[in-house]
Amino acid sequence: MDISLLWYVLAAVLVVAGLAGVILPALPGLPLVFAGMLVAAWANGFERIGLGTLLVLGLLTALSIAVDFLATALGAKRVDAGPLAIWGAALGTLVGLWFGPLGMLFGPFVGALAGELWHTRTLLRATHVGLATWLGLLLGIVLKLALAFAMLGLFVLAWFI
Repeated sequence: MDISLLWYVLAAVLVVAGLAGVILPALPGLPLVFAGMLVAAWANGFERIGLGTLLVLGLLTALSIAVDFLATALGAKRVDAGPLAIWGAALGTLVGLWFGPLGMLFGPFVGALAGELWHTRTLLRATHVGLATWLGLLLGIVLKLALAFAMLGLFVLAWFI
């Protein structure tokens, strides 16, 4: 058996895990996708994927990390959320992992709402902050999915051309 086949399998596993990580906050999504693409390029001896393509893919990965932080922060800061709301959203995201897709969907909202409610003791304000933080997270996921598919498209294009 050719050892490069194992490297390609590892690359595919990393890419699939990375795509799952775009949605699941416990996994570093696009860095895993990039790692998988790097392994595939390396397994091929960098014949099909060169330094220029890898640099662009690396920049898109760095952009995804910035998007991850900025989308949530902008959603929270837009409504002047307190630090407890931001911590609550992060904690709600982690706790939400244990409750499947619904937990991942509503965990950040509930966490931000609880954090802001603890801070301001105003239900209407806390709901507003929770919703804005949740929308920021959702926007971040959509943007990271777009970046993931852009990376995959660039990789496939570079591989076959």
